[in-house]
Amino acid sequence: MTADAELARTFQAPGRVNLIGEHTDYNEGFVMPVALDLCATIIIEIRADRVLTVRSENFDEAREFDLDDPDPQPSQHWSDYVLGVAVMLQRAGVKLSGANLTIRSDVPIGAGLSSSAALEVATARALLDTSRVTLAPWEIAKLCQHAENDFVGVPCGIMDQFVACHGAPAKALMLDCRSLHFRRVPLPAHARIVICNSMVKHSLAGGEYQQRREECAAGARLLNVPALRDATAAQLEHHQNELDHVVYRRCRHVIGENTRVELAFDALQHGDLARFGALLRRSHLSLRDDFEVSCPELDLLVDIAAALPGVYGSRMTGGGFGGCTVSLVEARHATTFRDTLRRRYREATGIQPEIYEITPPDSSSSKPHNHP
Repeated sequence: MTADAELARTFQAPGRVNLIGEHTDYNEGFVMPVALDLCATIIIEIRADRVLTVRSENFDEAREFDLDDPDPQPSQHWSDYVLGVAVMLQRAGVKLSGANLTIRSDVPIGAGLSSSAALEVATARALLDTSRVTLAPWEIAKLCQHAENDFVGVPCGIMDQFVACHGAPAKALMLDCRSLHFRRVPLPAHARIVICNSMVKHSLAGGEYQQRREECAAGARLLNVPALRDATAAQLEHHQNELDHVVYRRCRHVIGENTRVELAFDALQHGDLARFGALLRRSHLSLRDDFEVSCPELDLLVDIAAALPGVYGSRMTGGGFGGCTVSLVEARHATTFRDTLRRRYREATGIQPEIYEITPPDSSSSKPHNHP
């Protein structure tokens, strides 16, 4: 049954880059992401029946779902993220109508910039609007997290969906993943956030992510705390001999990373970019050595960045095993930094990276540019 194109409406949600606070969200700790001006966009047209059609312009394919299906199941397809949101909305008591959804996104897929959460939140906004139901942004974030956890089967934390709902352009958002309390701080006008996509994603990422979660949970049990968020460095050292060495190092990363996020927020508030950059570097070393989620390509990008003029700090960002690095760079060095990083990485690996830059809103543009 056709839809009324005149009633089509458009909804968006942004991707994000996490400045610092990696693998802390599912340990109920702290993170500091920034919303990107790279978005998932959904055009929705209401249908008169109970069919949900989903078409992706990026993949040039479509799927169709019956909203009255009593037992919808995931199919290991990108459309699971859309269907999962619809399923969770209906389980929450939202009466959905049939609709045609057309999706396009400029958030890179598989780069650790939260393309899935952007799609989920844009879907939720579209379906809620057509159902004439209003939810608070934090409720939308939790519902979309449940869609990814319980339907898609990805055990992610709340960060990605939360920043897709609450992020503001060129402002870092420090989020307490337990209470969902957050504070924002503007990015410095005289610096740039530069994101470099390594263009690699190693296949062990999925299983290793779940393993890290289990190791963190084991550490919390042995330390007798509700979550690693509640453990201290002194407490960890006191119990070191009781912990498996791998679990000990996982805990050391998470406990240290939570402290680094709090220190990084303070550094940004006071404009101390040298201190902020040093915390980025320490975060990367911890992710590489204690949490073991980096890879040679990410390490190479970080090492190249560290040797360039005007760089305050650089680290891997996202779940790891590929994806992106994030660097804080003096604005006057940003162009040379991008060009040199791209050239040296390509010479070393044969891979042409994608580079994005976030500029503060009082500069020429706040849009992250993809620099070829």
